[in-house]
Amino acid sequence: MIEIAHLTKHFGNTCAVDDVSFSVDRGEVIGLLGPNGSGKTTIMRMLAGFFPPTRGVARVAGLDAAEQSLALRRKVGYLPENVVLYPDMRVRGFLEFCAGVRRLEPARTRQRLEVVMRECGLVDVAHRLIGTLSKGYRQRLGLAQAVLHEPEVLILDEPTVGLDPRQIIEIRALIRALRGRTTVLLSTHILPEVAMTCERVVIIDRGRIVAEDTAERLTRRLDGEDRTLVRVSGPPDEVRRVIAALPGVERVEMAEGELAGSGEAHGFIAHSTAGEPVRRAIAAAVVGHGWGLVEVRPLAMSLEDLFVRLVTHEEDLRSA
Repeated sequence: MIEIAHLTKHFGNTCAVDDVSFSVDRGEVIGLLGPNGSGKTTIMRMLAGFFPPTRGVARVAGLDAAEQSLALRRKVGYLPENVVLYPDMRVRGFLEFCAGVRRLEPARTRQRLEVVMRECGLVDVAHRLIGTLSKGYRQRLGLAQAVLHEPEVLILDEPTVGLDPRQIIEIRALIRALRGRTTVLLSTHILPEVAMTCERVVIIDRGRIVAEDTAERLTRRLDGEDRTLVRVSGPPDEVRRVIAALPGVERVEMAEGELAGSGEAHGFIAHSTAGEPVRRAIAAAVVGHGWGLVEVRPLAMSLEDLFVRLVTHEEDLRSA
C-alpha cells in the first residue's frame, strides 16, 4: 500500500532524508520512530504529496506522490503534527466543510459525519466553536477530518504530542481501532507510542533507516539471545536450579521490580538462544515438579534501550 524506494530530500546543503526504502502492507499499522530532526516529518510530507523528493520514489495506493499528488490525496488522510483548524467554526460545520472539499455526496456526508463524530468522541461538542476546545478535542477533530472520507492510507505525524495522559490513551485507542481497516503510518519520537499502537517499527536517525522489524525481533537480533520471563509459585532456589539445568538455557537470574512478582510467586529471567522450545520446556518442568506456573512469556528489551543501542551501533559504523 505504501512503497518508498531510495527516497532522498535535500534542503540546500542539508540532507533531511537520505536514501530511505521501506514498504507498508494493506491494513498494517507501522511506526516511524526517531528523535526530533531525524527526517520523519519530511518523509510524511513527501508521502502526502506536499513536496517532491530530490531523488527516489514514494508511492501510495499505486500512485506516485510527486507525479499524481492530486489523485493521491483522495486516497490519503493526513494529520500533521500541528493541525490547522478554524477557531471561529463549529465542530460539525468544520467537518461538513471538509466533506465538501473532499466532494463527498450529501447522503454519504451525513452518514460519515455521524460515524466519525461517534468514533472520535465529538458528539458532545458538535456545536461548540473550535476555538473553545481543549487540545485533546482539537486533536480528535484533526483525526476526524483525516478519516472522514474513509482513506485507504492514514498518515499521522506525532498524533499525541502535547496531550495529557488520559487524552493519549484515548487517541491510541482510536488508532488501534483502525487496524485492518486502514493502512496507518504513524511517526513519533515517543517510544511507548510504538509499543502501544504499532505492529512494526521503522527506526530512523539523521535521515537514514537504522532498523526495521517488530520490536521483539529487533531485540533478538541486537541481543543475540532470547529472554523469557517465568513467574512460579514454588521454592525459588530449587525453581532457579531446575530451569538453569534445562537444555538451551544459558543462565537464569531473579527478576526485579515489576517483573519480580508478588505474593508466593517469584519471577525469573531465563536467557537462551532457542526461544519458544525453551519456553515449552520450562513450562513442562515447572508443572512436572508440581509448582504453580503463573506466567511464562518472551521478554523484549525496552524500546528505550533498543533505540539507544541501535542508534549507537549506527554511529559506531559511521565513525569506523
